[in-house]
Amino acid sequence: MRDFRAVASAALIAVAACSAPAQNATATEAAAKPGDAIATAVAAPTRTATNVARDKYRHPAETLAFFGVKPGDTVVELWPGGGWYTEILAPLSKAGGGTLYVAAPWEKGLNRVKDKQAADTATYGALKFAEFPAAGTHPKVPDGSADVVLTFRNVHNWRFDGADNTANAFKQIFAMLKPGGVLGVEEHRLPEEMDSALEEKSGYLKRSTVIAFAEAAGFKLAGESDINANPKDTHDYPKGVWTLPPSLREGEVDKDKYLAIGESDRMTLKFVKPAS
Repeated sequence: MRDFRAVASAALIAVAACSAPAQNATATEAAAKPGDAIATAVAAPTRTATNVARDKYRHPAETLAFFGVKPGDTVVELWPGGGWYTEILAPLSKAGGGTLYVAAPWEKGLNRVKDKQAADTATYGALKFAEFPAAGTHPKVPDGSADVVLTFRNVHNWRFDGADNTANAFKQIFAMLKPGGVLGVEEHRLPEEMDSALEEKSGYLKRSTVIAFAEAAGFKLAGESDINANPKDTHDYPKGVWTLPPSLREGEVDKDKYLAIGESDRMTLKFVKPAS
């Protein structure tokens, strides 16, 4: 599904830019700066080569622009794992004087990003660490403090380990955002017509499932994009989404086939916490 709001907004901006008088050039340039800053962060020389190689699947510049991330924002990245997006968000935040939280289960879920910080304090020294979901015993993202919360391929994880923690996770995300703040979700997409039981073990979730959890927490769907869609993905692999790259859980079995498919088909959803 195309993001018609984004297309319409882009068209209006283009018309305004063409018809604006010369004295408005500075404002037009300023409006372009967040996108320029994102592009610069994506091109940061501090990113690791293996992560850069995945840009063709993950489309980081387009994804962050769609979510409306700005350099001066207070951004929360949930469950950063090895720090794929942290490598982009940290220089973006640093350049714009923003604040970047990385939040995950304390503290195992933060160890790899802490290793990055220890190895490169110039890039990652300003990172703030928080527990998520917060249990009240470790630092948390303060309520009402975040402009943007981002989660990449994590919602399915909140449903594993014998308990569904998804509702609590979305409730805590809602609390940490300012009124009008944005939640950006990228998640492996299970087609609506497929068996919902696959959500429990495949790593894929239905769009309707994610939206239902977000709306139950108070969010409103503000837009969606096919930036990270992959029509080659058949969503029905022996070892779930991890059959595809980069995990390639089947090893050499049908490796070329899975490499030809590429990374998973993903939904990219933008939610807003109502201002009132």
